[in-house]
Amino acid sequence: MVNTCRSLMSEAADPAICATDLVKSFGTGETAVCALRGLTFTVKRGERVALLGKSGSGKSTLLYLLGGLDRATSGRLAVQGHDLGRLSSRQLTSFRSATVGMIFQGFNLIPSRTALENVELPMVFAGRSRPERRGEARRALEAVGLGARLNHRPAELSGGESQRVAIARALVNRPDLVLADEPTGNLDSAMAREIIALIVDYVRTQGKTLVLVTHDEELAMSCTGQVLRLADGQLVS
Repeated sequence: MVNTCRSLMSEAADPAICATDLVKSFGTGETAVCALRGLTFTVKRGERVALLGKSGSGKSTLLYLLGGLDRATSGRLAVQGHDLGRLSSRQLTSFRSATVGMIFQGFNLIPSRTALENVELPMVFAGRSRPERRGEARRALEAVGLGARLNHRPAELSGGESQRVAIARALVNRPDLVLADEPTGNLDSAMAREIIALIVDYVRTQGKTLVLVTHDEELAMSCTGQVLRLADGQLVS
């Protein structure tokens, strides 16, 4: 899977992700910190990939670049046919809304909103009508087993339920690329298995691409087909 991306335009080389000499630095001068050091790799469409490494290895930094939440310092990054370095801030917002579903360890739900309202949010940004949003959000929550918790706020939900809401929110726009950043880090082992099963079932049945950040090698090997190992911002064999 790790190779040089020769052509982003040919059908044979139209992967979900293509990174070439990808560098990300924070700060300038002597205090600059290089989080990613010249990564080159591809991920095929429909592939399930784990980013594996210790804390500080660059996993989450790479995930944020893939999701268009941050920009690379240098190099080239194409995701689902979009050259992210060439997109404006407005175009990146549209890219995230239409193409990417992100699931975080900390859930990132809005405390004042119900589960239904939290799941509606990505559709608001996508410009979908209120009746359509309500129906889709309800179906998404029912699909993750929360049909009876639609009007509960995050404080009224367990950790596992909150993560299910976060999954419903991430998948409600049917993204081609799912990015999961330690999605089971705050859950017990039984609930973690259920959460991973929900994510994997979506990408497998829908033919979508998954990039899962984890430090858990057993988890990485059990639910993904490929593993990218990072250490000090570099890919290692």
